[in-house]
Amino acid sequence: MPVQQTLILLKPDAIQRGLAAEILGRFERKGLRIVGLKLVQATGDQADRHYAEHKERPFFPSLKQFITGGPLIAVALEGDEAVPVARLIIGATDGRAAAPGTIRGDLALSKSNNLVHGSDSPASAARELAIWFPEGLLATRRSDTVWVETP
Repeated sequence: MPVQQTLILLKPDAIQRGLAAEILGRFERKGLRIVGLKLVQATGDQADRHYAEHKERPFFPSLKQFITGGPLIAVALEGDEAVPVARLIIGATDGRAAAPGTIRGDLALSKSNNLVHGSDSPASAARELAIWFPEGLLATRRSDTVWVETP
């Protein structure tokens, strides 16, 4: 199984509700390793780049306002099949329809207040990691800890 890296954003609603430890623990218990973590206030530029594919959609202004409306936690995870594994843990976009046992199924309140973002492919993960971790990631695959640049 290929080792992958993926981006997870704990959105402002997760931080406001005090769910960061609960959410991060679910990824760690599944064997994904945290190789980057920071609390940030998203800028308009980061939001524009992160959600570029939605920029022309009618919901984009409210999405941008939400993601920049409070602090969030950007997390880089690494592990076997990290992208699909993380997406299974996260659950369907609409928390009201997400399966029980998933983050959104157990904790999200709606489609817009859905707590977390996860990259949908390895290519998206590489693009998104570069937005949120331009300084690079802390690598933990080896016994020695080294800083590596994101792809």
